[in-house]
Amino acid sequence: MIRPLCFSLLLAFAPLPLFAVTYTLEPDYTQGVFRWSHLGFSSPAAQFAQSQGTLEFDAADPTKSSVKVMISLGTLNTGVAALDEHLRSADFFDVTKYPTATFRSTSVQKTTAPNKLKVTGDLNLHGVTKAVTLDVTLVKIGTNPRSAVPTIGFDATTTLVRSEFGLGKFVPQVSDKIEMRITCQAAEAKAHAEFLKAQAAEEAAAKDKSKR
Repeated sequence: MIRPLCFSLLLAFAPLPLFAVTYTLEPDYTQGVFRWSHLGFSSPAAQFAQSQGTLEFDAADPTKSSVKVMISLGTLNTGVAALDEHLRSADFFDVTKYPTATFRSTSVQKTTAPNKLKVTGDLNLHGVTKAVTLDVTLVKIGTNPRSAVPTIGFDATTTLVRSEFGLGKFVPQVSDKIEMRITCQAAEAKAHAEFLKAQAAEEAAAKDKSKR
């Protein structure tokens, strides 16, 4: 308990850097939701979670920032078991053949609105790579009060045309355009790794103590 507490206190009083920082996406707090029109009667939604990746963010000049993300398509969840199975099948995402999707940014642009960015990058989905632009809102940069690790959070939205990725089954009865919303939390990479290491050591010590 003492080691993590000392580590947290040191980070809490550390000044925020004024240069590009490498962050690790926190899978437990990074997820996406996509929504479509079903026959014009309803707008169901599905969620993916546990994405992994890194973010290089330059607060002084966000245009120098970049992001790389890997999305596990096996986490797709609609809350309807039969629909989940269908979406994961060869009719749609074919997760056995294409278990992940990736996004790698190619440019970041400022907008006239504060804390708003346009991030363009290559999305590889279902074996197809297309350029996609995200409308990004920077939510917060600060220190996580629980871990004392420098942390950043942002939301993003975009619209995908699923037929462009070979996912056009049932178009136009089921909408070709898919609305997507993404939320992400990322922690400063080195500090986060040290925190996880200290946390693991504490849990191992507690487990060892319980065996005595």
